[in-house]
Amino acid sequence: MRSIFQFRQAFLSGAVSSAEATALVLSRLAEREPQVGSFITITAELARAQAAAADARLRTLRAEGLPIPALLGVPLAIKDNLCTAGVPTTCGSRSLAQFVPPYESTVTLSLQRQGAVVVGKTNLDEFAMGGSTEHSAFHPTRNPWNLGRVPGGSSGGSAAAVAAGQCLGSLGSDTGGSIRQPAAFCGVVGLKPTYGLVSRFGLVAFASSLDQVGPLGNTVQDVALLLTAIAGHDPRDATSLEVTVPDYAQNLGAITESRPLAGKRLGVIRETMGDGVASSVRTAVEQAIAHFETLGAAVVELSCPRFAYGVPTYYIIAPSEASANLARYDGVKYGLRQPEAKTLLEMYESTREEGFGAEVKRRIMVGTYVLSAGYYDAYYLKAQKVRTLIKEDFSQAFTQVDVLVTPTAPTTAFPLGSKSDPLSMYLLDLMTIPVNLAGLPAISVPCGFDAEGLPIGLQLIAPSLGEETLLYVAHAYEQTTPWHLQRSPLDGRA
Repeated sequence: MRSIFQFRQAFLSGAVSSAEATALVLSRLAEREPQVGSFITITAELARAQAAAADARLRTLRAEGLPIPALLGVPLAIKDNLCTAGVPTTCGSRSLAQFVPPYESTVTLSLQRQGAVVVGKTNLDEFAMGGSTEHSAFHPTRNPWNLGRVPGGSSGGSAAAVAAGQCLGSLGSDTGGSIRQPAAFCGVVGLKPTYGLVSRFGLVAFASSLDQVGPLGNTVQDVALLLTAIAGHDPRDATSLEVTVPDYAQNLGAITESRPLAGKRLGVIRETMGDGVASSVRTAVEQAIAHFETLGAAVVELSCPRFAYGVPTYYIIAPSEASANLARYDGVKYGLRQPEAKTLLEMYESTREEGFGAEVKRRIMVGTYVLSAGYYDAYYLKAQKVRTLIKEDFSQAFTQVDVLVTPTAPTTAFPLGSKSDPLSMYLLDLMTIPVNLAGLPAISVPCGFDAEGLPIGLQLIAPSLGEETLLYVAHAYEQTTPWHLQRSPLDGRA
């Protein structure tokens, strides 16, 4: 049992109970956690209670002839920047080390209503600012494929937990690639939905116009099941879209046609296959593109000329929004407070100095600078104009194709501690950031391994609200290739 779908089949047939599956997952979690460090908080007692309740609920629903929720009894993990009532939500920061929310985020409430089991809160780069999960205030997370490598970030704990068999699926957040890049590095599937499709209520804000909650899993079908559960309009989120949510998994069965993608048009973005992309990554993606053609898809090369400006644009807009969002951590209402301060200003300064790590401070300073008098027009306003041009490039591309194809990241997972220069870390988001700037859905699926046995990710991008097409294309690729069947050494099934 390695996927949500497989668990559901066994659960419904009576072959396994949620209590049994949860006990197995918690055992794996405890055994592997000292090596990988996926979690900040483990909720074993809560998980056992939820599993027992799920087993009882299954019996009741069957007796009454009622539908059984798709995630009933499924052991899942939650990124620790999603508020969970009564369970700590730290955001990987000393600022919130003791914070226990009094309310539940919309997405975790949706999981509760489905009857899912939460085994813990996963590690992340502090306030989701980073690409390696080395910037957590508590500990780094390691890649289950190679414990000397990073798992990616900022949702590195969520990706590593799935890859290590510590849960059957997880939730993360994606501001500039924070679901897709760790999914690629850890050899799992990760989806960033259309901006506004999934509620951000209860997600601790980093950059509000870019943040989006999304699922990670072992298969595209698992991710589709999770997305169906968490998507939908939420009046508590002003950016939430009022759209009908389909059953994203209903068309993702066995691939029986020889050319399941006949009639689909796939576009390869020329700017993502050039300099800076590791040869192993380029080769794997080129082989994936050739495979799409055998599945019946028409593949064309096209240009998104402003794609390359995504990184500098993002690193003006995102820090600006972070500077405003993180102003609330001042020691007054909640979170860390420096008790030795003698004046209000001294309390502000000492609390923020002690509470924030180096990367968060760096981004706050950048954001404050570009929003300051005399620089707003030169930096922030110009960045917003470039953002519009990037959106236009995508819009033009989607007049020609149904789905765009790129590498998820230009390299595979790098050694812990090897990216001391922030700029070198930021450039790893080259492929993922433009998608957030445009608010589009995108998914990363495994497409091969490099010479060191590290996973390589393939990114597929669709137009706004194009999740059904995106998932179908990804599923067709996944089910006709062997990559998703490989398991990390830490999971013991490699």
